[in-house]
Amino acid sequence: MAESPASHTPDPRRWRALAVCFAGGFVTMLDVSIVNVALPSIQGALHAGATQLQLIIAGYTLAFGLVLVPFGRLGDAKGRRTMFMIAIAGFGVMSLLAGLAQTDTQLAIARLLQGAFAGMSNPQVSGMIQQMFRGHERAKAFGFFGATIGVSTALGPLIGGLIIAIAGPDAGWRWVFFINVPIIAVVLPLARRLLPPPPVTGETMRLDAFGLVLIALGTGMFMAPFVTTPDTGFFDDLQRWWWLAPAFILLPVTFFWERSYERRFGAAVLNPYLLTTPSFVFGMAIGSAWFAGFTSLMLVVTMVLQKGLLYTALMAGLVQLPYAISSAASASQSGHLLPKVGRVLVVAGIATYLVGLVIVVVILRTAPVGAVGWAVAAVLLLMGIGGGLVISPNQALTFQDVPPAQGSVAGAVLQVGQRFGTAVGMAIILAVYLSTYTSHVAAQGNAGAARTAGAMALTLSGAFLLAALAVAVGDWRRRGPRGVQPVPAT
Repeated sequence: MAESPASHTPDPRRWRALAVCFAGGFVTMLDVSIVNVALPSIQGALHAGATQLQLIIAGYTLAFGLVLVPFGRLGDAKGRRTMFMIAIAGFGVMSLLAGLAQTDTQLAIARLLQGAFAGMSNPQVSGMIQQMFRGHERAKAFGFFGATIGVSTALGPLIGGLIIAIAGPDAGWRWVFFINVPIIAVVLPLARRLLPPPPVTGETMRLDAFGLVLIALGTGMFMAPFVTTPDTGFFDDLQRWWWLAPAFILLPVTFFWERSYERRFGAAVLNPYLLTTPSFVFGMAIGSAWFAGFTSLMLVVTMVLQKGLLYTALMAGLVQLPYAISSAASASQSGHLLPKVGRVLVVAGIATYLVGLVIVVVILRTAPVGAVGWAVAAVLLLMGIGGGLVISPNQALTFQDVPPAQGSVAGAVLQVGQRFGTAVGMAIILAVYLSTYTSHVAAQGNAGAARTAGAMALTLSGAFLLAALAVAVGDWRRRGPRGVQPVPAT
């Protein structure tokens, strides 16, 4: 293990260290959604085309997913504090460069590198939770982590809208990135002071370099077609889909290489044990499907409100505020409920969210134009309750049987699945929205076409969430009559 065990760390210090991790996690996850409300300003200021805008959004997710597993492994082996600090510092520098960008190409490159540093930091947080906490305390810590992820994603549009309202549409989008810099300046010294250091050891770490290359190539090839959608449509330019062929070929090659390397040296980047652990496999599948449907909600709602109903960035963000409030409240309680009810908590959360999504689709199709914003905001309050019961309990149950020494790499693999889901879901759902809007705008006008497109896109989002619900029910049945497996104390 790269750091000292949890029992050697005093309890108050553990929770202070966790707060530092969460601050870093908050700002990196915030950038997944904060850019949504800034897209019209970016498009106007940099004259960005549709492809460039998609790279600015999805490129962050692509780079995030590419580096998760390699740096999760390096965090386990070399020290999570070191990797966390390097990642957060790099994220701050790239945020500064993104805000200073003069062309859409410069901004897209800065976002790619920003996403890479965000991906470096994220598995270190999961690994430190695994390392510092046991039993019910671990479930509680993951509850707070889930709240951080959910709230940061939900608050992104509101914070972005506030910044643009204060700084103005011309400069506001730059401050969406600049705001990260002072936060990082505070987090870095606290991380140095509070996070557990790596031990003094004379052992030489064996690094599975070939495994790192295989995983990076496979991940990049798989995600490339989903984040390079041409302006003409999601299924146009079919040549880009050939990237999936080598990605699928590399899948068994990577598995057998990693299994062989683990047997010989016990130091594989991706320990095959994770893929034979039912709790981990079920949890990863749920997380991937959930993020494919969940992340797209805020993007679609933002586009309908801003581009269709002509809401300001601030007003679009305020409509989504109820989700942030209710999801934070339910996520903070999920750690207490999880030991009592287990996987059924996740099933209930997804089901509640789905009910709300159906209501939003009905609102977009039938409600008077003036009532759409208010009605959607009210339903988002319900959806936030459901959403807050999904992410953190699913993470705790996913890591339930993972040894602490594998904590960072397990967190990285889980995050790769979530980033895959996010990239695939956003690309498909955004393409459905844009194509539906284009085909209906002449007949229905701007507002009508946006509402029809939003309803169609969210219906597809519901299909991903139904898949997540089906897997969650399957895991609930696997775990027994009540769907509960006690969280191990060690």
